[in-house]
Amino acid sequence: MPWPFSFIFPSLLKYAGCVAFRFSRFRYLYPFPAICYHSSPSSMSGGENEMGSPERKSFQSEYEKALDSLSSLIIRRIRADGMNKGDQFDLMLDYLKILELEEPISKMKVIHVAGTKGKGSTCTFTESILRNCGFHTGLFTSPHLIDVRERFKLDGVEICEEKFLAYFWWCWDKLKDKTNEDVPMPTYFRFLVLLGFKIFAEEQVDVAILKVGLGGKFDATNVVQSPIVCGISSLGYDHMEILGNTLGEIAGQKAGIFKHGVPAFTVPQPQEAMSALEYRASQLGITLQVATPLDIRLLNGQQLGLDGEHQYLNAGLAIALCYTWLQKTGQTEGIYFDQTRSLPEQFVRGLATASLQGRAQIVPDPHVNLQHKCDANLRGLVFFLDGAHSPESMEMCARWFSHAVKEDIQQHNSFKQLSHDSQSSTHGLIQSHTNEGNFPDFSVRNTTQILLFNCMPVRDPQLLLPPLRKACARHGVHFQKALFVPNQSVFNKVGSHTMPSSDPPVDLSWQLTLQRVWESLIHSDKGANDDKKVDSISESRSDSETYNIGSDESSSVFSSLPLAIKWLRDSVQKNQSVRYQVLVTGSLHLVGDVLRLVKK
Repeated sequence: MPWPFSFIFPSLLKYAGCVAFRFSRFRYLYPFPAICYHSSPSSMSGGENEMGSPERKSFQSEYEKALDSLSSLIIRRIRADGMNKGDQFDLMLDYLKILELEEPISKMKVIHVAGTKGKGSTCTFTESILRNCGFHTGLFTSPHLIDVRERFKLDGVEICEEKFLAYFWWCWDKLKDKTNEDVPMPTYFRFLVLLGFKIFAEEQVDVAILKVGLGGKFDATNVVQSPIVCGISSLGYDHMEILGNTLGEIAGQKAGIFKHGVPAFTVPQPQEAMSALEYRASQLGITLQVATPLDIRLLNGQQLGLDGEHQYLNAGLAIALCYTWLQKTGQTEGIYFDQTRSLPEQFVRGLATASLQGRAQIVPDPHVNLQHKCDANLRGLVFFLDGAHSPESMEMCARWFSHAVKEDIQQHNSFKQLSHDSQSSTHGLIQSHTNEGNFPDFSVRNTTQILLFNCMPVRDPQLLLPPLRKACARHGVHFQKALFVPNQSVFNKVGSHTMPSSDPPVDLSWQLTLQRVWESLIHSDKGANDDKKVDSISESRSDSETYNIGSDESSSVFSSLPLAIKWLRDSVQKNQSVRYQVLVTGSLHLVGDVLRLVKK
């Protein structure tokens, strides 16, 4: 081999990890890419091609081809139709054989987490802790908010498109070639779980953290036969059409992830749920341990990376899972642990730096900030995002929001005072009242709380909206208006690069139902003082009527999410002394749609 090739060819193998591509589908022939050049869409060369270059367009369209193929696996039926209760769970074993994943999965050091609420946060804390302990981590979660690659994280970062495409087409082709009428192509979620196993196997992660999608017993992730440790986060009433009508039945389904000889942990549960979990554990001959909620003093003055009082439960469960995993795998060297007195530095760092989109997340609207650069920090539009969708999580969401809006007010009052002091110092202008200057006095009177809500029709708004409203009211926070919108997400299509249409949907009857529930709460709440600040947004009502239907003084139904956001932005323009604090909740899909639109 001539010198240039003898030098360059091995280098290509080592640093690029791929020799050739089949450009019709961008498949990697040398089996999988060893590195990613960028975590967002980019050319394969790693250069600085323009967005409109042929390489860029080819790669982007290739990703969309994969998403179109993935969309074809979505079953166009509701989950409550009684046809998907796990009766074909054994098909997962066939898929594992086709993809030759049986042995790789048996060797994975898995942490498996189920639960009604908090399992995503628990998995996030767990991954962050073990990553900070120096381990190569893989995290599988669901659902995604903006891009499907969010479900597969390597060392805390979603998988890049290059690797996603390589693993996706490898799994897709294998399954397409081997499936038939008796063993059809896997459904959407099952395919994603299989893809996650393939990614983690090829990437040789030290630990794979798996969040259960639905239930536990028949969830696709439950093909793992020998996890290192299992966890059950807080249980409550959700997915009752599938999991059962009592806490005991729901807990029994969640406990389906327990395995003989595998340590199991949970958090304090209602007695009915705890009894069901303990019964299943006793059948398997294992002891179910209740993890101690994290004592804030163990953080050495730092704060949890995920906000909310309930996160101390999730953090405590994550600590128990991590320490047990370290013990069972013989990896405790250099990690000094005494949960009653102190936490290892790595644990504290992991808990403090954990992050999770769409859960207790605060996002100022950049569009409004760009329009008002001079005082964007003092007024404008702020979204408070939380994907709560069960009665219990609504209560937690309300407590977080109530605390967060007050803290937001305090922070901006401080900013206002600093700005005023700076201005006074510079110009020698001492004013007796801050509201006589250029900076408005941000108190409760100068903020408006808005609810932006939607939930899936399989959920009961009579169980979701009352605890949200009552819990906020108990903390002195009252919504001046509730906006009900359909989700923008198209449930039979997976996409990331294209924005959904803002054309109004044909049927808004569900959103009108939500509005009626809300209005009945307001009218039945005798003596409520919730509507004291309606005047602050009343100036926008005439224009808003062109955007929405079913408008009332305290609520509106919008035909699309973009129109609702436009109304909010118009309101900021017309009420420039008011800071709008918008709680977005009821659906993770809605939260993802808002993030996509705001960050566009």
